[in-house]
Amino acid sequence: MEIFNTTKIYDFMSKSKIFLGFSILMILLSYGILFTKGLNYGIDFAGGTLVQVKYNHDAPIKKIREALKADEFFKSASVTEFGSPEEVVIKIPTTSKSVGTDIGDKARTLLKPTGDFEVRRVDMVGPKVGNELREKGLMAMFLSILTILIYVAFRFEWRFAVASIFALIHDVSIALGAISLFQIDVNLDILAAILTILGYSLNDTIIVFDRIREGIVSSKIFDLFKIINESITKTLSRTTLTSLTTFFVVLTLFLFGGEIINGFSFTMLIGIIVGTYSSIFIASPFLKWLGFSVEDYKKKLALKEKQRKEKEKLRQQFEGGVV
Repeated sequence: MEIFNTTKIYDFMSKSKIFLGFSILMILLSYGILFTKGLNYGIDFAGGTLVQVKYNHDAPIKKIREALKADEFFKSASVTEFGSPEEVVIKIPTTSKSVGTDIGDKARTLLKPTGDFEVRRVDMVGPKVGNELREKGLMAMFLSILTILIYVAFRFEWRFAVASIFALIHDVSIALGAISLFQIDVNLDILAAILTILGYSLNDTIIVFDRIREGIVSSKIFDLFKIINESITKTLSRTTLTSLTTFFVVLTLFLFGGEIINGFSFTMLIGIIVGTYSSIFIASPFLKWLGFSVEDYKKKLALKEKQRKEKEKLRQQFEGGVV
């Protein structure tokens, strides 16, 4: 299904410096937000206890806070609304020292005077486990980026690899900036969303790079920006349809999926937008800025093809018994 006129070549690269400037500004703003506000680690990474409570009426948050002060364990707890006025989440930065202590029962006893409610969830993560999960999560992200770098360098050329990694760093930086700005709890769900963004953005970038490589081989022109414009125009309908369908599915999850997956779906929404943008306006022109030469690449491909034919000729001679 074509929604753009493929006979017309859209000149994306003429505005490449404007897009680069915009991206640099967004990245700097994201890092500025990260350094000033930081990331709000959830109990998965920071450790602690979480109790989710649902009332049969609007949750009396002020009464809940006063009731919790009666117990030493709950004194430092924070109480926030969770998705609806009837539900609240109680977060305690520590865990119970006694394995046999039921935090749910303690919460029920303390909150009994506040109204009719049910304890829907109790999660506990120790500080050591939280640190371990955070370290392994960062390790998973860096290993993913390293593996992508090796894969793209092997499949295309090292400049393609560097351009794709820059695009991924661009996407993750802006996503983390948005997470920090809205103080979304960073937990395993958010980590899964970040890794998904890496895969989604790379998939888009690889498709564009494939078309660029095909354009280099088939075209008689040596202007890289012209080849990039032709290649992006050919993939524009596919990119738009894929991005829009994915965006609307994730938007539905964000609007109707409930508070539990709001962080995941919000991060994915940001990732889809910046991932699609970076594949076209960041990764592609970055090849030119890295000094990629169409002429040199064609010579390299011609040399590879010549070596392949020579190997094939030698193989045929060997099989035919010709010395």
